[in-house]
Amino acid sequence: MLSWKENYTCGIDSIDNQHKKLLEIGARVYQMLKNEEKLDKYDDIMEVVHELKDYTLYHFNFEEKLMEKHGYENLEEHKKQHSAFVDKLTEMEDKDIDENQKKTMMDMLMFIADWIEKHILVSDFEYVKHIIIKGGN
Repeated sequence: MLSWKENYTCGIDSIDNQHKKLLEIGARVYQMLKNEEKLDKYDDIMEVVHELKDYTLYHFNFEEKLMEKHGYENLEEHKKQHSAFVDKLTEMEDKDIDENQKKTMMDMLMFIADWIEKHILVSDFEYVKHIIIKGGN
């Protein structure tokens, strides 16, 4: 689950590598969920939530600068989607994770999988198409 697939490739190496890193972080959540040996995973969950949030902030900033550089017309809408993702991660940080660890991990997995399907494969591919048509990356 949450492994890189060729259809995720957008054709801009820096973006593909950053998306791979996001998937790697998501895969760690899946591994934590599968690990039945360790019952209290609160610290691990919080570490992943913080890492995911930090990395997405870096990644989103990178994407937004790239879109701005190439005059992407839907930049503001894309920024709103990015903000909603960060808001969801902040919401996860504020939840009572300690009492609902398994549910939190399942929610994170579903959220990341949904993000791949609806954002990376749709919205990101739209701006990539714009950049490729403009002839740069």
